[in-house]
Amino acid sequence: MAIDAVLSDAIDLARAAAVETADDADAVGEHLSASPSGDRLVTHLFACELAGYRGWVWAVTLARAPRAKDATVCEAALVPADDALLAPTWIPWAERVRPGDLEAPMVLPLIPDDARLVYGYEGTVDDDLAQLWEIGLGRERILASHGRADVAARWYRGSHGPSASSAVNAAAHCSTCAFFIPLTGSMRLTFGACANEWSPSDGKVVSVDHGCGAHSQTDVDHSSSVWPVPDPVFESDTFQALDLTAPPAPPAPPAPPAHREPEPAVIADDHTSSQAPEAAPSEAPEPAPSDGEERAHDAT
Repeated sequence: MAIDAVLSDAIDLARAAAVETADDADAVGEHLSASPSGDRLVTHLFACELAGYRGWVWAVTLARAPRAKDATVCEAALVPADDALLAPTWIPWAERVRPGDLEAPMVLPLIPDDARLVYGYEGTVDDDLAQLWEIGLGRERILASHGRADVAARWYRGSHGPSASSAVNAAAHCSTCAFFIPLTGSMRLTFGACANEWSPSDGKVVSVDHGCGAHSQTDVDHSSSVWPVPDPVFESDTFQALDLTAPPAPPAPPAPPAHREPEPAVIADDHTSSQAPEAAPSEAPEPAPSDGEERAHDAT
């Protein structure tokens, strides 16, 4: 399609319209292109200088009436180009919600064509609805066979199946536990509910080959403590007098004997020894004989 010459040359008019839309002359950049949008319609593109709008452009569409010589502005807007920075594609909330996202005040939207469900037996006016509910009927939709298979596979490989750490270390399976309540219907042979308040699976659906340390038939060895038993402490109501006065000071140790220096020996010289000869030891006088001894001597 041939481009209208009058409209393609009206660049100033298109820029003025872009500045008026942006409310800031600095937000409108250079002229990028002009392309025909129809018969006597031309769209001018200007670069966008706004922060955070990389790849966006100002688009101004000009028109001209037949046999008219003046161009007029049809519309001006900020539009994304091919390489524009865009937000992620909008996804409705009903499609974004995932298992585990539901909270107390939230309500999930109805899924009319849920592949997991099939239509059930709804009953008529003549049917006993209470009896239908007793045998599991009376609901508009029920789980389909593949829906039950998906549930069983998810439960079996979950944290309450045979591969859980508590089941691997358990001494016995849930199928032999007194607190195991089997489910009804087709799930009876594979799953049940735990009713043991001491078990981490209390109130949860568990598989028959699941297990934990709270089994009704398990026990532990009552071995003695590895720590030594302390001596018993006896308490009585008798009073014991305690002497709180300060103890007497211990006696001082005896002083060690004084150390005496030996006196030096006197050595006499030769002159002294010649003048003073050493005196001979005197002999003790003999005692005088008594009268008896003299008469005995005369007789002999």
